[in-house]
Amino acid sequence: MRTRGIFLEIRARFPAYLRKLLHIESRVLTLRLPEGSDADVQAAAAIVSKAMRDIEDLPVIPREVEDILTISSGERHRWLKDGRLQSAGTRTVKLRGRARKITFHVFDPRHIEDVLDRDLVTVWREEDAATAAENRRRAAARTALKRSQKERAGAANPADGGRDDALRLRGWEDFDMDGLLR
Repeated sequence: MRTRGIFLEIRARFPAYLRKLLHIESRVLTLRLPEGSDADVQAAAAIVSKAMRDIEDLPVIPREVEDILTISSGERHRWLKDGRLQSAGTRTVKLRGRARKITFHVFDPRHIEDVLDRDLVTVWREEDAATAAENRRRAAARTALKRSQKERAGAANPADGGRDDALRLRGWEDFDMDGLLR
């Protein structure tokens, strides 16, 4: 599950000239070096072995969280904002070819494992569905109340076509009775 994140982390630790030579194929990291580059092999092996020692404490990136928990990015954002998913901090990276840097939250692997073990995703989805149903019910009640108030206001003044009393002119009925508005 975490192959992509591990690949990105190890590749980030490599010098620039070795980054292109690291590949991921079917959950296996492969470093392909040209023949006669013994010094590069030793340096790369040292970087990989050091990275593999700390692999259990490596923070989980958002894409991995979505894959591990089988959630959408919208759910991840909502649960992070609610505090259900706890961030272990942020990471800022500059993507190659882009002028801006992007910042995203990373997660503690133990917290993600706990969420997965306790099946909290199912519980959170049920809570979200109940909240959405309650919000729809409240909105429908609010709309019905506004509609009934509008109908009541329209039925109160049928003679003037719903115009406000303040806008009616004094003596208008007399003017209308004379037949001058035909």
